[in-house]
Amino acid sequence: MTDSWSSSGLDVHLGWEPSTGRGGLAAAIRAAIREGRWQAGSAVPSTRSLAHDLGVARGTVTRVYADLAAEGYLRTAQGAPTRVATAGSLPQSAPRQAPREPAPRWDLRPGRPDLTAFPRQAWISATRRALLRTPASAFGYESELGAPELRDTLAGYLARARGVVADPDRIVVCHGYSHAIAVVSRALSSLGVGEMAFENPSLEMYRSIAAAQGQRVVGVPVDEHGLDVSALDSPAVVVTAAHQYPTGVTLAPHRRTELARSGAFVLEDDYDGEFRFDRQQVGALQALAPERVIYAGTASKTLAPALRLAWLVLPRTLVEPVHAALADSGSRPAVLNQLALAELIGSGAYDQHVRRSRAEYRSRRARLMAALPDFVRPQGIAAGLHLLLRLPPDGPSEATALAACRRRALGLEGLTDYWMTPNGPGGLIVGYAATPKHAFAGATQTLIEALWEITS
Repeated sequence: MTDSWSSSGLDVHLGWEPSTGRGGLAAAIRAAIREGRWQAGSAVPSTRSLAHDLGVARGTVTRVYADLAAEGYLRTAQGAPTRVATAGSLPQSAPRQAPREPAPRWDLRPGRPDLTAFPRQAWISATRRALLRTPASAFGYESELGAPELRDTLAGYLARARGVVADPDRIVVCHGYSHAIAVVSRALSSLGVGEMAFENPSLEMYRSIAAAQGQRVVGVPVDEHGLDVSALDSPAVVVTAAHQYPTGVTLAPHRRTELARSGAFVLEDDYDGEFRFDRQQVGALQALAPERVIYAGTASKTLAPALRLAWLVLPRTLVEPVHAALADSGSRPAVLNQLALAELIGSGAYDQHVRRSRAEYRSRRARLMAALPDFVRPQGIAAGLHLLLRLPPDGPSEATALAACRRRALGLEGLTDYWMTPNGPGGLIVGYAATPKHAFAGATQTLIEALWEITS
């Protein structure tokens, strides 16, 4: 029988089989160190306490520790606890974690809001009100579909701000958009829908999530009018209708109507619908076909990705399948965050924050556009948190441009990785929101220097 044990002051799990004896115990501890479960430099259980918990002689544990110290896995010192060796002194056979890539000095990566603008005081106030008003029962296991307070609040907010046809019974709250697309993919599979189309180009991560739920993933071309609906031949499709990611175009009115009438289930990813800068607000596609379009929204762009809050507004025929898939997923966002968001929206502070952010991002986009050299061609409507820059057909490649940016510690992305088909045209996807306000001018200047370098 495989055991885990709790020693005095320290909980440890080794997966040791007693029948393997001292050699097996040593191997189990080596594995714990190699896999990072016993972290470099941390204290290990005393020989006395571990022997007591394992039901073995203390001398057995003492000899195992001595052997591992001789091998370089443990470090002992007179009068001090035994510790795991530091990472630099571990035996070379022990795999080390790959170092995390450092954040760029100049951050123009797309899909990220300005985290320094997170409304801390408003969030603290909303959280305090939620804690004072919410009964203890709300913190149990009952809110599998999402806190009722947030679902009620979202129904009103989405109708007002995005034109969504919604009622609380058709809304579920998910643990971020990745969770939402996994739940929808699984629910559609349960109804016999085994193929989902995605815009080409689009984020590979979400295509992989759908495929992991058993969906066959296919691509549909995107042009200057958005998704080419005439090329759609799948029973379900994922679209970024208001502001296509990453090309930045919007789905044209005639194609919105065509898609709404196509008969396919449509997952509308309205990831940055609040950020339209030219005052020509485009409402949600969902309003055209509430019984075929699944509306997905998120707080990741308006507030912060770390909140892990997203929501779905469902056609009635998908309510029960999505509820079942949600229960099977075993994942749900923190109730307190849901209650705080409900308070933030209800108080008007969320709208105020969105308006401030919209004004700031509009200004940044305009400044970036004004600074760009003539040889790059910006694409997309005035909206969102990013801009696509097309490079001259006979000029430097995307790889050359990215290399010039990396030399300047400038973070952004290339378009090539988003294509589902090989040899798609390149470009630079520039996010103008992630950089703190005080650093935006420096980030923009660094980008312009990199662009001039590759054409000189």
